[in-house]
Amino acid sequence: MIDIKTIATGSKGNCYYVTDGHTPLLLEGGVSFKQVQKALNFQTADIKGCLITHEHNDHVGGLKSFLKAGIDCYMSPGTAKAIDLQHHRIHEQKAKHLFKIGTWTILGFDVQHDVSEPFGFILMNEKKEKLLFATDTYYIKYQFKGITHLMLECNYCQSVLDANNKSGRLPKGLRQRIMKSHFSLENVLDFLRANDLSVLKEIWLLHLSDSNSDEQLIRDEVAKVTGKLIHIP
Repeated sequence: MIDIKTIATGSKGNCYYVTDGHTPLLLEGGVSFKQVQKALNFQTADIKGCLITHEHNDHVGGLKSFLKAGIDCYMSPGTAKAIDLQHHRIHEQKAKHLFKIGTWTILGFDVQHDVSEPFGFILMNEKKEKLLFATDTYYIKYQFKGITHLMLECNYCQSVLDANNKSGRLPKGLRQRIMKSHFSLENVLDFLRANDLSVLKEIWLLHLSDSNSDEQLIRDEVAKVTGKLIHIP
């Protein structure tokens, strides 16, 4: 059974704990390892690795402390090059090539963000449960089957973003940057409609903007489309 815990989410730092009961992993290294230890009551000795989606600081700010703690970190070649940190525990993985960490079989796939080579990840355990993790992307061009757990960015609502721009709270240039690098509620809904949700158990909606999102609207609209259990940490 897959268990998920949010350690941090948002522009100040991102890190999530995922386990299938056998192999615990971290997704993202955007906080210090000390923060991870505190969040997990210092039960961190069995963590087998960390998956990194891209090089922005809110996703890799704690990377050096992860490496120092002996955590193997997996990322795309483009992300590794952008980070420019030589370490034997940094492992480059090609897009759409399977790799294994303990009881997980993992596939990195390309997403759309304003960085070198951003990844989303599919993780499958030995019970054939599948977790899809995608953040910091404005679009996902692939369709997936058999997803049981979904962790998706839902950064902003178009209506809130437009209202903030109209009122002058949000400059036009920043509005355009957000729309070309982050997942909106509207695009999340399109993604959900386009994919097979027949065995989906739960949805985690992540990385909500403090000023450009409406949590209740997001929860209500995703519930209408999916009818699934929704978590918004």
